Amino acid sequence: MSLPYPPRSAYYDGKLQSASSTSSFQTIDPATAKPLANIHTTSQSGIDAAVASAKKAFPAWSATPHIERARILQKAAAILRARNDELAKVETHDTGKAFSETSTVDVVTGADVLEYFANMVGGGGLNGETIQLRPNAWVYTTKNALGVCAGIGAWNYPIQIALWKSAPCLAAGNTMVYKPSEFTPLHSTLLAEIYAEAGVPPGVFNVVQGGGDVGAYLTKHPDVAKVSFTGQVSTGQKVAGSAAGGMKYVTMELGGKSACIILPDADIDQAVDGAMMANFFSTGQVCTNGTRVFVPQSIKAAFEKKLLDKVKHIRAGDVSDPNTNFGPLVSKPHYEKVLSYIKHGIQVDKATLLCGGPEKPAWLSSHKNKDYQNGYWVTPTIFTDCTDNMRIVQEEIFGPVMSLLSYADNDIASLIARANNTDVGLAAGVFTKNLNLAHQVIGQLEAGITWINTWGESPAEMSVGGWKLSGVGVENGRKGLEAWVKNKSTLVDMGGEVPTVFAKL
Repeated sequence: MSLPYPPRSAYYDGKLQSASSTSSFQTIDPATAKPLANIHTTSQSGIDAAVASAKKAFPAWSATPHIERARILQKAAAILRARNDELAKVETHDTGKAFSETSTVDVVTGADVLEYFANMVGGGGLNGETIQLRPNAWVYTTKNALGVCAGIGAWNYPIQIALWKSAPCLAAGNTMVYKPSEFTPLHSTLLAEIYAEAGVPPGVFNVVQGGGDVGAYLTKHPDVAKVSFTGQVSTGQKVAGSAAGGMKYVTMELGGKSACIILPDADIDQAVDGAMMANFFSTGQVCTNGTRVFVPQSIKAAFEKKLLDKVKHIRAGDVSDPNTNFGPLVSKPHYEKVLSYIKHGIQVDKATLLCGGPEKPAWLSSHKNKDYQNGYWVTPTIFTDCTDNMRIVQEEIFGPVMSLLSYADNDIASLIARANNTDVGLAAGVFTKNLNLAHQVIGQLEAGITWINTWGESPAEMSVGGWKLSGVGVENGRKGLEAWVKNKSTLVDMGGEVPTVFAKL
């Protein structure tokens, strides 16, 4: 059977490679459950070859002048922007996200990060510092590339995450072997080809394909100096543990169960918009989602009414239609997982179902594309009257499921304690007209990414990373570049004598 996309396999030495194993799998269109392409799993010998290609390319790439690396990466960013809609369509097919989202967010924000780091290194961002110790002695520091780095991507923002990892990696002079998620791999070799077109030398950016076993082998490879991983907490713990055994540098961007706090004086319309963005954008498949929405008792009824009005503006349907703003879940296993949480919320947690539920969306039965009935579509779901001990409140669902929790208006201290009562700490947000109070609350929330009167924006200039089990290190911003270099300090003494405690008395 002819598939919409050609087969994908490993990419190294500057070209797409022949299949290195007989093992393969298919990537599936979540909207229809139909296959998109055959993906050839990279064998261990293929992974070794990709790492060897990166290792061979490292000396010349790391010695390339910063300004020249910057020019190449800036050209890659320009190509990404020129091919935005083409790449966005691929992302829509692979992830199920609406084209209205992938065309305005996924490729755009990835290109922004690439351009940001290119400009940073071109403008002296890799310069060290000089410290005068005394008249005849001083210290200087240098920032040095790490070597071959492994990037392991997630399925929810495939090309964006690939760029979040590869942009600072390559800008700092490293080379990369990148493994996309097996659920959304189509972007990977396209990005490799774009880098090559821009002038990135062979071996600097390489791709391997496969599941967790491929990622595990890459992570523990002796020639890999750093591992950058995005994914769920349990997998991240294994990846970090394996990398630590080899004393590798790591960046871990993991999951969360973030608190979206509505304070009593908040503008209800603005707060409801924030809660909607924090739960239903990208079909709820965003790691920073504010799925625990804390609402004061005094405005609970009004807040719920506004939510029900806003939910009507969620438009599921043909994902290629610019008016569609809500797509299916990414895969059958994830679809079944999210449905199990919704059913648990109703049957076991006994939360009040404000809207939604486990049934297939009603519009599917009348949709002109009958294949959509086989897709991984869910109904946006809101639970209310939730308590902190419910499973739907405690565990990351990673789907369009909102939990409303009420609190006494005057008990802010207890509210903050409840918001912090979780093992993860990726994100949090506060909605209020009182900015002094907003800063006080934000200052006490145990999360690495926070917002006031907005939700979800993560520009290239903003360093982001989780606390607690939500991760290690940061991505983006000036600190994001520091994560891809190692520092060397040199003390120079010009006095002519070496200090010694063994001088003659």
